[in-house]
Amino acid sequence: MEITAKIEGIEYTPYLCRELREYTLDEFELALNKDATFILNVDDKHKLAVSRWVSAKRTRSYPYARVYDSLGFSGKKVTIIPIFKDEGRDGDRDFLQWDTISLMSLLGVYVIIGYYSDAIPSSRYSNKITNQQFDIPYLKSQIKKILSYQSDALHWNITQTEKVWAIGKKALECYDEISRKTGVEMHSHKTAEKRLEKLEEGKDAFMELSRDLAKRAQERESITTQPKEKVDGTKAVITIKNYLGGNYYFTADEIVIKNNYIELIEAKHTRTNKLPSLGDIKDGLIKMILFTNLVDVRQDGKKLNPVPIIKLTTGSDFSINSLNEVQQKLLNILKKEANKNNFKIMINSMIVR
Repeated sequence: MEITAKIEGIEYTPYLCRELREYTLDEFELALNKDATFILNVDDKHKLAVSRWVSAKRTRSYPYARVYDSLGFSGKKVTIIPIFKDEGRDGDRDFLQWDTISLMSLLGVYVIIGYYSDAIPSSRYSNKITNQQFDIPYLKSQIKKILSYQSDALHWNITQTEKVWAIGKKALECYDEISRKTGVEMHSHKTAEKRLEKLEEGKDAFMELSRDLAKRAQERESITTQPKEKVDGTKAVITIKNYLGGNYYFTADEIVIKNNYIELIEAKHTRTNKLPSLGDIKDGLIKMILFTNLVDVRQDGKKLNPVPIIKLTTGSDFSINSLNEVQQKLLNILKKEANKNNFKIMINSMIVR
């Protein structure tokens, strides 16, 4: 099933953001190694909320949860994403996609596209590297530019995409050096170069390549149930258009159409008799930020009223009454967020109010 919708702006109040530790600019490298999200005191007058992605892939290491934790900060929010991450011949290689940057623009988050410049051999696998480290001087230079940047996140992020080819070339050079230093073979150099040659054509080429890959992934995901999902209904493809002039390709884990209403359900599952992990829930809340701001939602041309739902599924012996104090507090804060932002919470098959 294919759904179309529009987003004209984002209004959302998060309540589950964790308290962030603060670091000075001199402690920036330490902060990146210790915290997924933190407050950076650049100087006496300027602070930023910074999150970092381990990989460019959106389904690894809960990057959305990391960004979510920065959304409660009132100042500028920055996220650092590697242009690509090569773990070595026997590991993964993930590339940054245009729609990841577009989503960050929608959320008002400034993206710094970075690259890894150092790593060590894995002690467990002969053809993998680990402990990859960003080029710190480069990131610091970008942070200082953001401080003096007067336009919004969208315009900054567009300038970042215009540099994506040069950043990618630098990343490839660094991986060549890492390979020489560690003796670990990387993935095909030619494949990466071919992709970078396409990006040299500019932002539109990056957009076209990424969206082609995103649509293919969307089609695969729409017919695939992930191990961490437990759904009853039909998956749906959602193509979101917005005032920024772009299309965003997403899926709903489950949709249910009742009269003129369409339930857009993001599902998070655990096999235990507790709630899903906080990281999973925050990951799902990023979808709630999108779904609660949709307008002009249509299915086969018919206009429908969206009902966003985060669905938490558990082991068969789960009982709300048996939740411990920590889990009960989590659920109560989630209820507060749902009420404030007009989405529903479903635990297994029951709406929780």
